[in-house]
Amino acid sequence: MAHGQDQRRNAIADLIRTRGVGSQDELAEQLTRLGFTVTQATISRDLEQLGAVKTRRDGRLSYSLPRAAGAGPSRLASVLRDWVVSVAPAGNLVIIKTPPGSAHLVGVALDEGGLPAIAGTICGDDTIFAATAGADAALSVAAQIDAMRSGES
Repeated sequence: MAHGQDQRRNAIADLIRTRGVGSQDELAEQLTRLGFTVTQATISRDLEQLGAVKTRRDGRLSYSLPRAAGAGPSRLASVLRDWVVSVAPAGNLVIIKTPPGSAHLVGVALDEGGLPAIAGTICGDDTIFAATAGADAALSVAAQIDAMRSGES
């Protein structure tokens, strides 16, 4: 049975939310059972587009998705509240710490979140460097992120 990209991504999101999928192989097996024909590359791209990251929950690594489905400020605030541990300006950068495995999820939300002072992000495992035009902009962005994650924005 042929399925479209949106149907496949919706199925992936449902599987992650309901079954706690821990690997791409496990996800491929579940999708095959649902009638999807997928490759590892397709699954990898879909996970990236969904903003899925591996996190440790109850001692087990599994994929997680951001709570809000849409992009924009409300999704960004939700992701910041759920996943940001600390924020600190450093020169023209804002250094954002997350739990292990969660930086990519936060980075995608920042890239899509509409903060014009952020020129771009680089994500590691638990750290994000958000580049700004200068030190003043970094101070402002750090304050914005802190306000959003504490619910003041």
